[in-house]
Amino acid sequence: MLLDYFAAKALQSDTSPARWRRPFLTWLDGIEKGWAIPLLIAGFAAAWWLFLIVAYQSGDLHADALETWTLGRDFAWGNAKHPPLMGWVAWLWTRVFPLTDWSFQLLSMTNAAVALFAVDLIARRFVRGDARAVVLMLLMLTPVYQFYAQRFNANTVLLAIWPLAVYCHLRSFETRAVGWSIAAGVFAALAMLGKYYSVFLIASFALATFVHPQRAAYFKSWAPWLSTLAGLVVLGPHLHWLAMNDGETLTYPLKQQGGFGLHHSLGEATMFVLGIGAALAIPAIAWILSAGQRLSRFTADFRAMPPGLVLLFWVFVGTLVLPPVTAIALGTNMPSLWAAQGLFLPVVLIVCGASYVLERFFIVNLATWVAGIAIIAVVVAAPIHAIQRNSVSPNERTYYRLAALELTKRWRQATDVPMVQVSGDDGLAFATAFYSPDHPRYSRPFRLQYSWGMPPPTTLSRGWVGACFASDPACMDWMAKVSAIESRNIRVNFDVQPTLWGTPGIPTTIAALMVLPRGPQTGEPADLRSDAAEEFSSKRRQPAQ
Repeated sequence: MLLDYFAAKALQSDTSPARWRRPFLTWLDGIEKGWAIPLLIAGFAAAWWLFLIVAYQSGDLHADALETWTLGRDFAWGNAKHPPLMGWVAWLWTRVFPLTDWSFQLLSMTNAAVALFAVDLIARRFVRGDARAVVLMLLMLTPVYQFYAQRFNANTVLLAIWPLAVYCHLRSFETRAVGWSIAAGVFAALAMLGKYYSVFLIASFALATFVHPQRAAYFKSWAPWLSTLAGLVVLGPHLHWLAMNDGETLTYPLKQQGGFGLHHSLGEATMFVLGIGAALAIPAIAWILSAGQRLSRFTADFRAMPPGLVLLFWVFVGTLVLPPVTAIALGTNMPSLWAAQGLFLPVVLIVCGASYVLERFFIVNLATWVAGIAIIAVVVAAPIHAIQRNSVSPNERTYYRLAALELTKRWRQATDVPMVQVSGDDGLAFATAFYSPDHPRYSRPFRLQYSWGMPPPTTLSRGWVGACFASDPACMDWMAKVSAIESRNIRVNFDVQPTLWGTPGIPTTIAALMVLPRGPQTGEPADLRSDAAEEFSSKRRQPAQ
Protein backbone atom coordinates (compact mmCIF):
# COMPACT_ATOMS: atom_id res chain seq x y z
CA MET A 1 0.00 0.00 0.00
CA LEU A 2 1.00 3.60 -0.58
CA LEU A 3 0.89 4.42 3.13
CA ASP A 4 3.14 1.46 3.95
CA TYR A 5 5.61 2.61 1.29
CA PHE A 6 5.77 6.10 2.82
CA ALA A 7 6.25 4.60 6.28
CA ALA A 8 9.20 2.55 5.06
CA LYS A 9 10.74 5.55 3.32
CA ALA A 10 10.34 7.62 6.49
CA LEU A 11 12.18 5.01 8.56
CA GLN A 12 14.99 4.80 6.02
CA SER A 13 15.33 8.59 5.71
CA ASP A 14 15.37 9.18 9.46
CA THR A 15 18.10 6.55 9.81
CA SER A 16 20.25 7.83 6.95
CA PRO A 17 18.98 11.20 5.64
CA ALA A 18 19.93 12.44 2.20
CA ARG A 19 22.39 15.31 2.09
CA TRP A 20 19.84 17.82 0.81
CA ARG A 21 17.65 17.10 3.83
CA ARG A 22 20.31 17.92 6.41
CA PRO A 23 19.85 21.73 6.39
CA PHE A 24 16.17 21.16 7.08
CA LEU A 25 17.05 18.85 9.97
CA THR A 26 19.34 21.52 11.40
CA TRP A 27 16.47 23.97 11.13
CA LEU A 28 14.14 21.58 12.98
CA ASP A 29 16.75 21.24 15.73
CA GLY A 30 16.53 25.01 16.19
CA ILE A 31 12.80 25.11 16.99
CA GLU A 32 13.18 24.84 20.76
CA LYS A 33 16.31 26.99 20.62
CA GLY A 34 14.03 29.86 19.63
CA TRP A 35 15.15 30.78 16.11
CA ALA A 36 13.58 28.26 13.73
CA ILE A 37 9.92 29.28 14.02
CA PRO A 38 10.61 33.03 13.64
CA LEU A 39 12.76 32.18 10.60
CA LEU A 40 9.93 30.11 9.10
CA ILE A 41 7.35 32.85 9.60
CA ALA A 42 9.63 35.67 8.43
CA GLY A 43 10.74 33.70 5.38
CA PHE A 44 7.15 32.89 4.43
CA ALA A 45 6.04 36.51 4.80
CA ALA A 46 9.05 37.86 2.90
CA ALA A 47 8.61 35.42 0.01
CA TRP A 48 4.95 36.21 -0.47
CA TRP A 49 5.58 39.93 -0.07
CA LEU A 50 8.03 39.64 -2.95
CA PHE A 51 5.37 37.73 -4.89
CA LEU A 52 2.91 40.60 -4.44
CA ILE A 53 5.50 43.19 -5.52
CA VAL A 54 6.31 41.30 -8.73
CA ALA A 55 2.79 40.07 -9.54
CA TYR A 56 1.33 43.57 -9.32
CA GLN A 57 3.97 45.46 -11.25
CA SER A 58 1.15 46.16 -13.70
CA GLY A 59 -1.58 46.38 -11.12
CA ASP A 60 -2.24 48.62 -8.16
CA LEU A 61 -3.68 47.97 -4.73
CA HIS A 62 -7.06 46.27 -4.47
CA ALA A 63 -9.99 48.62 -3.94
CA ASP A 64 -10.57 47.05 -0.51
CA ALA A 65 -7.09 48.09 0.65
CA LEU A 66 -7.57 51.58 -0.77
CA GLU A 67 -10.91 51.82 1.01
CA THR A 68 -9.25 50.73 4.25
CA TRP A 69 -6.78 53.60 3.98
CA THR A 70 -9.63 56.00 3.18
CA LEU A 71 -11.55 54.93 6.28
CA GLY A 72 -8.42 55.31 8.38
CA ARG A 73 -7.40 58.79 7.28
CA ASP A 74 -8.94 60.27 10.41
CA PHE A 75 -9.09 58.44 13.72
CA ALA A 76 -12.75 57.77 14.51
CA TRP A 77 -14.73 55.38 16.70
CA GLY A 78 -16.82 54.22 13.77
CA ASN A 79 -17.95 54.77 10.21
CA ALA A 80 -20.99 53.94 8.16
CA LYS A 81 -19.66 50.77 6.54
CA HIS A 82 -17.27 48.79 8.78
CA PRO A 83 -16.15 48.76 12.40
CA PRO A 84 -13.06 50.92 12.86
CA LEU A 85 -10.18 48.50 13.59
CA MET A 86 -8.91 48.14 10.03
CA GLY A 87 -8.85 51.92 9.65
CA TRP A 88 -6.96 52.30 12.92
CA VAL A 89 -4.32 49.82 11.79
CA ALA A 90 -3.93 51.59 8.44
CA TRP A 91 -3.72 54.95 10.21
CA LEU A 92 -0.96 53.71 12.53
CA TRP A 93 0.89 52.01 9.68
CA THR A 94 0.96 55.16 7.58
CA ARG A 95 2.40 57.12 10.47
CA VAL A 96 5.56 55.06 9.89
CA PHE A 97 5.47 53.83 6.28
CA PRO A 98 4.86 55.78 3.06
CA LEU A 99 1.73 55.65 0.91
CA THR A 100 3.03 53.14 -1.60
CA ASP A 101 1.95 49.76 -2.92
CA TRP A 102 4.89 47.95 -1.33
CA SER A 103 4.06 49.51 2.03
CA PHE A 104 0.48 48.20 2.07
CA GLN A 105 1.62 44.85 0.68
CA LEU A 106 4.07 44.70 3.58
CA LEU A 107 1.21 45.50 5.95
CA SER A 108 -0.77 42.57 4.55
CA MET A 109 2.06 40.10 5.00
CA THR A 110 3.00 41.50 8.41
CA ASN A 111 -0.59 40.85 9.45
CA ALA A 112 -0.27 37.27 8.17
CA ALA A 113 3.02 36.83 10.03
CA VAL A 114 1.49 38.05 13.30
CA ALA A 115 -1.39 35.63 12.74
CA LEU A 116 0.99 32.67 12.33
CA PHE A 117 2.96 33.77 15.39
CA ALA A 118 -0.27 33.86 17.40
CA VAL A 119 -1.17 30.35 16.21
CA ASP A 120 2.24 29.16 17.37
CA LEU A 121 1.52 30.64 20.80
CA ILE A 122 -1.52 28.37 20.97
CA ALA A 123 0.28 25.31 19.60
CA ARG A 124 3.15 25.53 22.08
CA ARG A 125 0.64 25.17 24.94
CA PHE A 126 0.26 21.54 23.85
CA VAL A 127 3.29 20.45 21.81
CA ARG A 128 7.00 21.10 21.50
CA GLY A 129 9.58 20.89 18.76
CA ASP A 130 8.70 19.54 15.34
CA ALA A 131 4.92 19.54 15.85
CA ARG A 132 4.91 23.33 16.16
CA ALA A 133 6.41 23.60 12.69
CA VAL A 134 3.91 21.07 11.33
CA VAL A 135 0.99 23.23 12.50
CA LEU A 136 2.34 26.32 10.77
CA MET A 137 3.38 24.58 7.56
CA LEU A 138 -0.03 22.93 7.16
CA LEU A 139 -1.59 26.38 7.47
CA MET A 140 0.89 27.72 4.92
CA LEU A 141 -0.49 25.15 2.46
CA THR A 142 -3.90 26.82 2.66
CA PRO A 143 -4.61 29.89 0.49
CA VAL A 144 -5.38 31.98 3.59
CA TYR A 145 -2.06 33.45 4.69
CA GLN A 146 -0.85 34.65 1.28
CA PHE A 147 -3.62 35.01 -1.35
CA TYR A 148 -6.49 35.84 1.00
CA ALA A 149 -4.24 37.94 3.24
CA GLN A 150 -3.08 40.20 0.41
CA ARG A 151 -6.17 42.45 0.66
CA PHE A 152 -5.97 44.21 3.98
CA ASN A 153 -9.60 44.87 4.85
CA ALA A 154 -12.29 44.19 7.45
CA ASN A 155 -11.98 40.44 6.89
CA THR A 156 -8.22 39.99 6.87
CA VAL A 157 -7.63 42.24 9.88
CA LEU A 158 -9.13 39.33 11.85
CA LEU A 159 -6.37 36.93 10.76
CA ALA A 160 -4.19 38.05 13.65
CA ILE A 161 -6.91 39.13 16.09
CA TRP A 162 -8.80 35.82 16.22
CA PRO A 163 -5.88 33.59 17.25
CA LEU A 164 -4.74 36.22 19.76
CA ALA A 165 -8.25 36.33 21.22
CA VAL A 166 -8.39 32.52 21.34
CA TYR A 167 -5.00 32.34 23.01
CA CYS A 168 -5.94 34.87 25.69
CA HIS A 169 -9.27 33.16 26.35
CA LEU A 170 -7.49 29.80 26.65
CA ARG A 171 -4.98 31.23 29.13
CA SER A 172 -7.74 32.94 31.08
CA PHE A 173 -9.70 29.69 31.29
CA GLU A 174 -6.61 27.73 32.36
CA THR A 175 -5.20 30.16 34.92
CA ARG A 176 -8.09 32.48 35.89
CA ALA A 177 -5.36 35.10 36.28
CA VAL A 178 -6.35 38.77 36.27
CA GLY A 179 -3.98 39.74 33.45
CA TRP A 180 -5.10 36.99 31.08
CA SER A 181 -8.75 37.62 31.86
CA ILE A 182 -8.44 41.30 31.01
CA ALA A 183 -6.47 40.45 27.86
CA ALA A 184 -9.17 37.98 26.81
CA GLY A 185 -11.81 40.70 27.05
CA VAL A 186 -9.69 43.25 25.24
CA PHE A 187 -8.91 40.99 22.27
CA ALA A 188 -12.49 39.76 22.05
CA ALA A 189 -13.58 43.40 21.82
CA LEU A 190 -10.92 44.14 19.21
CA ALA A 191 -12.27 41.23 17.18
CA MET A 192 -15.70 42.86 17.26
CA LEU A 193 -14.11 46.18 16.27
CA GLY A 194 -12.61 44.37 13.29
CA LYS A 195 -15.85 42.88 11.98
CA TYR A 196 -19.20 42.11 13.58
CA TYR A 197 -18.87 38.56 12.22
CA SER A 198 -16.69 38.07 15.31
CA VAL A 199 -19.90 37.78 17.33
CA PHE A 200 -19.67 34.11 16.34
CA LEU A 201 -16.26 33.89 18.01
CA ILE A 202 -17.62 35.46 21.21
CA ALA A 203 -20.61 33.12 21.13
CA SER A 204 -18.26 30.18 20.58
CA PHE A 205 -16.23 31.22 23.63
CA ALA A 206 -19.44 31.14 25.64
CA LEU A 207 -20.46 27.77 24.19
CA ALA A 208 -17.04 26.24 24.83
CA THR A 209 -16.96 27.52 28.39
CA PHE A 210 -20.47 26.36 29.27
CA VAL A 211 -20.00 22.79 27.98
CA HIS A 212 -16.46 22.32 29.32
CA PRO A 213 -16.14 19.90 32.26
CA GLN A 214 -14.14 22.50 34.24
CA ARG A 215 -16.69 25.27 33.78
CA ALA A 216 -17.59 25.46 37.48
CA ALA A 217 -14.10 26.50 38.55
CA TYR A 218 -13.99 29.13 35.82
CA PHE A 219 -17.36 30.69 36.64
CA LYS A 220 -16.63 30.73 40.36
CA SER A 221 -13.59 32.92 39.67
CA TRP A 222 -13.36 36.59 38.72
CA ALA A 223 -12.11 35.68 35.22
CA PRO A 224 -15.37 35.79 33.19
CA TRP A 225 -16.50 39.01 34.83
CA LEU A 226 -13.15 40.73 34.33
CA SER A 227 -13.15 39.66 30.68
CA THR A 228 -16.67 40.99 30.20
CA LEU A 229 -15.86 44.29 31.89
CA ALA A 230 -12.63 44.77 29.92
CA GLY A 231 -14.42 44.01 26.67
CA LEU A 232 -17.18 46.50 27.38
CA VAL A 233 -14.65 49.19 28.28
CA VAL A 234 -12.88 48.72 24.94
CA LEU A 235 -16.15 48.54 23.01
CA GLY A 236 -17.74 51.42 24.90
CA PRO A 237 -16.69 54.35 22.66
CA HIS A 238 -17.76 52.47 19.54
CA LEU A 239 -21.11 51.55 21.09
CA HIS A 240 -21.60 55.22 21.96
CA TRP A 241 -20.74 56.16 18.38
CA LEU A 242 -23.31 53.65 17.11
CA ALA A 243 -25.97 55.08 19.40
CA MET A 244 -25.25 58.64 18.26
CA ASN A 245 -25.31 57.65 14.58
CA ASP A 246 -28.42 55.47 14.48
CA GLY A 247 -26.47 52.22 14.21
CA GLU A 248 -24.99 53.11 10.80
CA THR A 249 -22.42 50.30 10.80
CA LEU A 250 -25.11 47.74 11.62
CA THR A 251 -27.35 48.96 8.80
CA TYR A 252 -24.78 48.27 6.08
CA PRO A 253 -24.45 44.47 6.53
CA LEU A 254 -28.19 44.07 7.03
CA LYS A 255 -28.88 45.88 3.76
CA GLN A 256 -26.14 44.22 1.74
CA GLN A 257 -26.24 40.68 3.12
CA GLY A 258 -29.80 40.11 4.36
CA GLY A 259 -33.33 39.67 3.04
CA PHE A 260 -32.93 36.36 1.19
CA GLY A 261 -35.27 33.38 1.11
CA LEU A 262 -34.84 29.95 2.65
CA HIS A 263 -33.63 28.32 -0.55
CA HIS A 264 -30.86 30.88 -0.99
CA SER A 265 -29.84 30.66 2.66
CA LEU A 266 -29.67 26.86 2.57
CA GLY A 267 -27.35 27.14 -0.40
CA GLU A 268 -25.23 29.71 1.44
CA ALA A 269 -25.00 27.46 4.50
CA THR A 270 -23.98 24.48 2.37
CA MET A 271 -21.37 26.45 0.47
CA PHE A 272 -20.05 27.84 3.76
CA VAL A 273 -19.19 24.35 5.02
CA LEU A 274 -17.94 23.15 1.62
CA GLY A 275 -15.76 26.25 1.28
CA ILE A 276 -14.07 25.55 4.60
CA GLY A 277 -13.49 21.97 3.50
CA ALA A 278 -11.98 23.09 0.20
CA ALA A 279 -9.61 25.52 1.94
CA LEU A 280 -8.37 22.70 4.19
CA ALA A 281 -8.18 20.05 1.46
CA ILE A 282 -4.44 20.24 0.73
CA PRO A 283 -3.36 20.26 4.42
CA ALA A 284 -5.77 17.37 5.05
CA ILE A 285 -4.26 15.29 2.25
CA ALA A 286 -0.75 16.08 3.46
CA TRP A 287 -1.64 15.00 7.00
CA ILE A 288 -3.36 11.79 5.85
CA LEU A 289 -0.38 10.74 3.74
CA SER A 290 2.02 11.54 6.58
CA ALA A 291 0.06 9.96 9.43
CA GLY A 292 -0.70 6.79 7.50
CA GLN A 293 -2.02 3.88 9.55
CA ARG A 294 -1.86 5.99 12.69
CA LEU A 295 -5.09 7.66 11.63
CA SER A 296 -6.82 4.70 13.26
CA ARG A 297 -5.87 6.27 16.61
CA PHE A 298 -8.06 9.29 15.94
CA THR A 299 -10.95 8.25 18.18
CA ALA A 300 -8.67 7.36 21.08
CA ASP A 301 -6.70 10.57 20.65
CA PHE A 302 -9.92 12.59 20.60
CA ARG A 303 -11.07 11.08 23.86
CA ALA A 304 -7.68 11.73 25.46
CA MET A 305 -7.48 15.42 24.52
CA PRO A 306 -6.27 17.64 27.37
CA PRO A 307 -8.71 20.21 28.82
CA GLY A 308 -7.24 23.08 26.79
CA LEU A 309 -7.82 21.28 23.49
CA VAL A 310 -11.33 20.36 24.59
CA LEU A 311 -12.00 24.08 24.99
CA LEU A 312 -10.59 24.79 21.52
CA PHE A 313 -12.66 21.95 20.05
CA TRP A 314 -15.89 23.55 21.21
CA VAL A 315 -14.74 26.96 20.00
CA PHE A 316 -14.18 25.37 16.59
CA VAL A 317 -17.62 23.72 16.68
CA GLY A 318 -19.20 27.08 17.43
CA THR A 319 -17.39 28.93 14.64
CA LEU A 320 -18.28 26.15 12.19
CA VAL A 321 -21.96 25.67 13.12
CA LEU A 322 -23.26 29.05 14.28
CA PRO A 323 -22.69 31.03 11.02
CA PRO A 324 -24.61 28.68 8.68
CA VAL A 325 -27.38 28.25 11.26
CA THR A 326 -27.66 32.04 11.46
CA ALA A 327 -27.72 32.31 7.66
CA ILE A 328 -30.67 29.92 7.49
CA ALA A 329 -32.52 31.52 10.41
CA LEU A 330 -32.14 35.13 9.23
CA GLY A 331 -32.01 34.63 5.47
CA THR A 332 -28.55 36.12 4.96
CA ASN A 333 -25.44 35.58 2.88
CA MET A 334 -22.63 33.76 4.66
CA PRO A 335 -19.52 33.46 2.44
CA SER A 336 -17.01 30.88 3.65
CA LEU A 337 -14.25 33.47 3.20
CA TRP A 338 -15.55 35.14 6.35
CA ALA A 339 -14.46 32.06 8.30
CA ALA A 340 -10.87 32.01 6.99
CA GLN A 341 -9.38 33.54 10.15
CA GLY A 342 -10.64 30.54 12.16
CA LEU A 343 -9.17 27.77 9.98
CA PHE A 344 -6.21 27.41 12.32
CA LEU A 345 -8.45 25.73 14.90
CA PRO A 346 -8.93 22.34 13.18
CA VAL A 347 -5.24 22.21 12.29
CA VAL A 348 -4.21 22.88 15.89
CA LEU A 349 -6.69 20.26 17.13
CA ILE A 350 -5.51 17.54 14.73
CA VAL A 351 -1.76 18.04 15.14
CA CYS A 352 -1.69 18.87 18.84
CA GLY A 353 -4.25 16.21 19.70
CA ALA A 354 -2.32 13.40 18.00
CA SER A 355 -0.57 10.91 20.28
CA TYR A 356 2.37 10.78 17.88
CA VAL A 357 4.79 13.13 16.16
CA LEU A 358 5.42 12.81 12.44
CA GLU A 359 8.77 11.44 11.33
CA ARG A 360 11.14 14.08 10.08
CA PHE A 361 10.96 12.55 6.62
CA PHE A 362 7.39 13.85 6.35
CA ILE A 363 8.14 17.14 8.07
CA VAL A 364 10.99 17.90 5.68
CA ASN A 365 8.69 17.00 2.79
CA LEU A 366 6.17 19.53 4.11
CA ALA A 367 8.91 22.15 4.33
CA THR A 368 9.97 21.50 0.74
CA TRP A 369 6.38 21.87 -0.43
CA VAL A 370 5.96 25.17 1.43
CA ALA A 371 9.28 26.51 0.15
CA GLY A 372 8.79 25.12 -3.36
CA ILE A 373 5.35 26.68 -3.78
CA ALA A 374 6.68 30.05 -2.63
CA ILE A 375 9.68 29.90 -4.99
CA ILE A 376 7.55 28.88 -7.98
CA ALA A 377 5.07 31.62 -7.13
CA VAL A 378 7.77 34.31 -7.05
CA VAL A 379 9.86 33.13 -10.00
CA VAL A 380 7.17 31.82 -12.36
CA ALA A 381 3.62 32.72 -11.34
CA ALA A 382 4.25 36.36 -10.35
CA PRO A 383 5.82 37.43 -13.69
CA ILE A 384 3.11 35.57 -15.62
CA HIS A 385 0.43 37.33 -13.61
CA ALA A 386 2.08 40.72 -14.20
CA ILE A 387 2.27 40.10 -17.96
CA GLN A 388 -1.33 38.95 -18.08
CA ARG A 389 -2.57 42.07 -16.28
CA ASN A 390 -0.55 44.31 -18.57
CA SER A 391 -0.96 42.78 -22.02
CA VAL A 392 -3.64 40.07 -21.99
CA SER A 393 -6.42 40.56 -19.47
CA PRO A 394 -6.17 43.85 -17.56
CA ASN A 395 -8.71 44.75 -14.89
CA GLU A 396 -9.55 47.97 -13.10
CA ARG A 397 -6.49 47.74 -10.84
CA THR A 398 -4.23 47.99 -13.89
CA TYR A 399 -5.25 51.63 -14.34
CA TYR A 400 -5.78 53.05 -10.85
CA ARG A 401 -2.47 54.87 -10.37
CA LEU A 402 -2.25 56.05 -13.97
CA ALA A 403 -5.78 57.43 -13.87
CA ALA A 404 -5.19 59.19 -10.54
CA LEU A 405 -2.02 60.90 -11.74
CA GLU A 406 -3.49 61.97 -15.09
CA LEU A 407 -6.64 63.24 -13.37
CA THR A 408 -4.51 65.31 -10.99
CA LYS A 409 -2.59 66.72 -13.97
CA ARG A 410 -5.83 67.75 -15.72
CA TRP A 411 -7.16 69.35 -12.53
CA ARG A 412 -3.99 71.37 -12.03
CA GLN A 413 -4.18 72.59 -15.61
CA ALA A 414 -7.60 74.07 -14.75
CA THR A 415 -6.87 75.55 -11.31
CA ASP A 416 -4.08 76.20 -8.82
CA VAL A 417 -6.26 74.90 -5.98
CA PRO A 418 -5.51 71.34 -4.85
CA MET A 419 -8.09 68.71 -5.64
CA VAL A 420 -10.03 68.19 -2.41
CA GLN A 421 -12.92 65.80 -3.21
CA VAL A 422 -13.39 62.86 -5.55
CA SER A 423 -16.28 60.55 -6.32
CA GLY A 424 -17.58 58.33 -9.12
CA ASP A 425 -16.42 54.76 -9.61
CA ASP A 426 -15.41 53.61 -6.12
CA GLY A 427 -12.15 52.02 -7.19
CA LEU A 428 -11.08 55.09 -9.14
CA ALA A 429 -12.16 57.42 -6.34
CA PHE A 430 -10.29 55.46 -3.66
CA ALA A 431 -7.27 55.23 -5.95
CA THR A 432 -7.27 58.98 -6.65
CA ALA A 433 -7.42 59.69 -2.93
CA PHE A 434 -4.46 57.38 -2.37
CA TYR A 435 -2.22 57.90 -5.42
CA SER A 436 -2.83 61.57 -6.24
CA PRO A 437 -0.27 63.96 -4.70
CA ASP A 438 -3.27 66.06 -3.59
CA HIS A 439 -4.84 63.11 -1.71
CA PRO A 440 -8.42 64.37 -2.13
CA ARG A 441 -11.16 63.07 0.12
CA TYR A 442 -13.55 60.36 -0.98
CA SER A 443 -16.73 62.43 -0.96
CA ARG A 444 -19.61 59.97 -1.23
CA PRO A 445 -21.25 59.08 2.11
CA PHE A 446 -20.61 55.39 2.75
CA ARG A 447 -24.27 54.76 3.49
CA LEU A 448 -24.93 55.81 -0.15
CA GLN A 449 -21.91 54.00 -1.57
CA TYR A 450 -23.91 51.61 -3.72
CA SER A 451 -26.40 54.16 -5.03
CA TRP A 452 -25.77 56.85 -7.61
CA GLY A 453 -26.97 59.87 -5.64
CA MET A 454 -26.36 63.46 -6.64
CA PRO A 455 -23.70 65.44 -4.76
CA PRO A 456 -25.26 68.41 -2.89
CA PRO A 457 -24.45 72.00 -3.94
CA THR A 458 -22.25 72.55 -0.87
CA THR A 459 -20.07 69.65 -1.95
CA LEU A 460 -19.72 70.92 -5.52
CA SER A 461 -18.94 74.46 -4.37
CA ARG A 462 -15.75 73.35 -2.64
CA GLY A 463 -14.38 71.80 -5.82
CA TRP A 464 -15.21 68.27 -6.86
CA VAL A 465 -14.14 65.57 -9.30
CA GLY A 466 -16.06 62.53 -10.52
CA ALA A 467 -14.24 59.77 -12.41
CA CYS A 468 -15.57 56.78 -14.35
CA PHE A 469 -14.34 54.11 -16.67
CA ALA A 470 -15.80 55.16 -20.02
CA SER A 471 -16.99 51.57 -20.52
CA ASP A 472 -19.19 51.70 -17.39
CA PRO A 473 -22.68 52.83 -18.52
CA ALA A 474 -24.12 53.26 -15.00
CA CYS A 475 -21.28 55.53 -13.92
CA MET A 476 -21.38 57.49 -17.18
CA ASP A 477 -25.14 58.03 -16.85
CA TRP A 478 -24.63 59.32 -13.30
CA MET A 479 -21.90 61.68 -14.50
CA ALA A 480 -24.24 63.10 -17.14
CA LYS A 481 -26.87 63.80 -14.47
CA VAL A 482 -24.33 65.58 -12.28
CA SER A 483 -23.23 67.64 -15.28
CA ALA A 484 -26.83 68.72 -15.85
CA ILE A 485 -27.20 70.15 -12.33
CA GLU A 486 -23.89 72.04 -12.29
CA SER A 487 -23.07 74.24 -15.25
CA ARG A 488 -19.56 75.11 -14.02
CA ASN A 489 -18.15 71.78 -15.08
CA ILE A 490 -15.31 70.61 -17.24
CA ARG A 491 -15.71 67.24 -18.98
CA VAL A 492 -12.52 65.43 -19.96
CA ASN A 493 -11.80 62.05 -21.47
CA PHE A 494 -8.29 60.62 -21.57
CA ASP A 495 -6.60 57.32 -22.26
CA VAL A 496 -4.20 55.61 -19.87
CA GLN A 497 -1.88 52.82 -20.92
CA PRO A 498 0.16 50.64 -18.55
CA THR A 499 3.74 49.67 -19.27
CA LEU A 500 5.46 46.59 -17.89
CA TRP A 501 9.24 46.28 -18.18
CA GLY A 502 9.19 48.47 -21.29
CA THR A 503 6.25 46.69 -22.93
CA PRO A 504 3.12 48.80 -23.54
CA GLY A 505 -0.09 47.26 -22.26
CA ILE A 506 -3.75 47.51 -23.20
CA PRO A 507 -5.09 51.08 -22.82
CA THR A 508 -8.46 52.17 -21.47
CA THR A 509 -10.43 55.41 -21.44
CA ILE A 510 -11.24 57.38 -18.31
CA ALA A 511 -14.03 59.97 -18.23
CA ALA A 512 -13.95 62.73 -15.63
CA LEU A 513 -16.17 65.60 -14.59
CA MET A 514 -14.41 68.46 -12.80
CA VAL A 515 -16.25 71.19 -10.89
CA LEU A 516 -13.89 73.97 -9.90
CA PRO A 517 -14.27 75.58 -6.46
CA ARG A 518 -16.19 78.80 -6.05
CA GLY A 519 -14.24 81.87 -4.95
CA PRO A 520 -10.68 82.07 -3.65
CA GLN A 521 -9.42 78.91 -1.97
CA THR A 522 -6.09 78.42 -0.30
CA GLY A 523 -6.33 74.81 0.56
CA GLU A 524 -8.52 72.16 2.09
CA PRO A 525 -10.96 73.53 4.68
CA ALA A 526 -10.26 72.33 8.19
CA ASP A 527 -13.64 70.58 8.45
CA LEU A 528 -13.47 68.93 5.01
CA ARG A 529 -13.19 65.25 5.85
CA SER A 530 -16.01 63.87 3.73
CA ASP A 531 -19.70 64.38 3.21
CA ALA A 532 -20.19 61.26 5.32
CA ALA A 533 -18.31 62.78 8.27
CA GLU A 534 -20.21 66.02 7.83
CA GLU A 535 -23.54 64.21 7.82
CA PHE A 536 -22.59 62.25 10.94
CA SER A 537 -21.55 65.46 12.69
CA SER A 538 -24.84 67.13 11.83
CA LYS A 539 -26.74 64.10 13.10
CA ARG A 540 -25.00 64.37 16.44
CA ARG A 541 -26.00 68.03 16.71
CA GLN A 542 -29.67 67.38 15.91
CA PRO A 543 -32.12 66.51 18.68
CA ALA A 544 -33.85 63.14 18.48
CA GLN A 545 -36.99 63.21 16.34
